[in-house]
Amino acid sequence: MKETILYLECSSGISGDMTVAALLDLGADRAVLEAALKSLPLTGYTIEIKDVYKSGIRACDFHVILDEAHENHDHDMEYLHGGETHRHEGRGEGEAHVHPEDPSYTKQPGSIHSGAAGAHTHSARNLQDVVKIIRAGSLSAAASDLAIRIFEIVAKAEAEVHGKELHEVHFHEVGAVDSIVDIVAAAVCLDNLHPNHVVVSTLTEGCGQIRCQHGLIPVPVPAVTAIAMQEGLTLRLSNVQGELVTPTGAAIAAAIRTDDSLPEQFHIKKVGLGAGKRTYQTPGILRAMWMEPAVKKRQQDEADAILVLETNIDDSTGEALAFTMQQLFAAGALDVFSIPIYMKKNRPAWLLKTICNQEDRDVMEAIIFQNTTTIGIRRQSMQRTKLKRRIVSMRTPWGTADIKCCDDHSGTTRFYPENDSVSRFAKENGIGFSEMYRLVQEYAGKHLAARTDSSDDTEAGAIGQGNGAIG
Repeated sequence: MKETILYLECSSGISGDMTVAALLDLGADRAVLEAALKSLPLTGYTIEIKDVYKSGIRACDFHVILDEAHENHDHDMEYLHGGETHRHEGRGEGEAHVHPEDPSYTKQPGSIHSGAAGAHTHSARNLQDVVKIIRAGSLSAAASDLAIRIFEIVAKAEAEVHGKELHEVHFHEVGAVDSIVDIVAAAVCLDNLHPNHVVVSTLTEGCGQIRCQHGLIPVPVPAVTAIAMQEGLTLRLSNVQGELVTPTGAAIAAAIRTDDSLPEQFHIKKVGLGAGKRTYQTPGILRAMWMEPAVKKRQQDEADAILVLETNIDDSTGEALAFTMQQLFAAGALDVFSIPIYMKKNRPAWLLKTICNQEDRDVMEAIIFQNTTTIGIRRQSMQRTKLKRRIVSMRTPWGTADIKCCDDHSGTTRFYPENDSVSRFAKENGIGFSEMYRLVQEYAGKHLAARTDSSDDTEAGAIGQGNGAIG
């Protein structure tokens, strides 16, 4: 199977509806999406999917049309950017409107928009309420988990902005019908496409101010800045007056990305364009690209130079050697090990070998000299080839596990659960280490590997990442 990459180019920002539209335009199955949305215990909306033109470019538009009781009117540009109250047909004069993508809009249960005739209510859901709605639908396990992960990111930002505990937060953004539909739809579409990797570009944001329930607030809005800070997103401010990155869009970007950069060379296989609703001085298009690396696996292997330090020791205690090895690892050694040997006069001894980066040589030698009885250290510079690897943190039936993913030359990815995760699960579940390792490895292979069929049990996107240990 060829390695596939989904690249989201966010030069015009990103929002929930733009993401869904781009993924649909890229090839996500519309019938699968519609069936998933219909299975949710959620009413008050219909969806419309159609082609539109933005800056003369055809793009897909995903529109969640709310009924009278759920309408939020977030596309009134004059009001969003500081204009006073306005009216809509069938509503009272002076009805207040809010920015629905801003989690700082917090409605209490039964709260009512101002305005006499035509006043209406919005329920305030918390995270647990939203999770129940998602779990009640007929979504794949991967799509359901991803949707919940996106909501958790927004909820965490909401708690940060308002200084509350996660379970205390009630919010309009996470609880709004259109936001639930957007996020669930994005998760379903991504699961349907099931790329091996997801790369998200720098998020281009606007400037100025935008209106929420509490008045005008600066762009980026507080929830976006909180998500960017908590999830390590990269932002770039532009001179466009307005909000280009919504909290929903930022949360989706944070939840689905698995890699920070594209390969040096790649082939673009398909492009999907998702249209935004608001009119700003920017095309307002999210571009999704389906790619394959253009370089062979062996050419993509990482290559670098390392240093091997070794010394023969015949008069140090086992305790001293163990302490020395711990110190070397703590100082950044890539690997340390000892081999039993026999020296002159057939004395039993140890060959202590340390693998490290060349720039760490002085530190490593100082530790060895200080903690052992050796009076000389040999060194040798070596070239090495490493398989491309990454650490992925994923949810399993036993808890969150760190999995090392290594890509070999045949295009196959191998999955190796980290020892600490397996040990913890084995203790907590009363299962032997070997059996626990096998269970976690099989689960990772099933949920992280590229699917060769249309099954629904593959993880749509890894949550979190890190650098693999050096082999």
